[in-house]
Amino acid sequence: MTPPADAGIAPLVRDDADMPEPSDDAPSAESQGDLTGAPEGEPRSLLDDVHALIDDGKTYLEAELGFQRTRAAFVADRAKATVVLGGVAALLGLLALVGLTVGSIIALTPLLGAWGASALVVLILLAAAALAARGAARKWNSLLRAIMGDRGDTP
Repeated sequence: MTPPADAGIAPLVRDDADMPEPSDDAPSAESQGDLTGAPEGEPRSLLDDVHALIDDGKTYLEAELGFQRTRAAFVADRAKATVVLGGVAALLGLLALVGLTVGSIIALTPLLGAWGASALVVLILLAAAALAARGAARKWNSLLRAIMGDRGDTP
């Protein structure tokens, strides 16, 4: 069994009360001619269409260049603020690590003496630096292998 053709389709309703009234001084659609400005009854030429296309392309290009200039200025402003705030965060983080290092040496001095506490903290920091350098070297070698096209078994 097939449903009737109009099943489930709402009837078209047009309410002309929402439509604006045409004014007497507005040109009618019949008197406007076509978009190229050719008078009514004269055919449009291909040359007119090409000129209109070129003008539209110039308008689009100018609008796009203006948009990209505004976008670049916005990105530059945000990048500048990001770099400044990132620098402040890095500086404060470095100061916190220096404070932690000095505090660790001071806290370990009663247990190991001044030289022992300094040596232990320096050895721990050197071990952490060595691990970080080893990880960086692995990532660098992985990057070089990816660029050169050598696919090894190690990730």
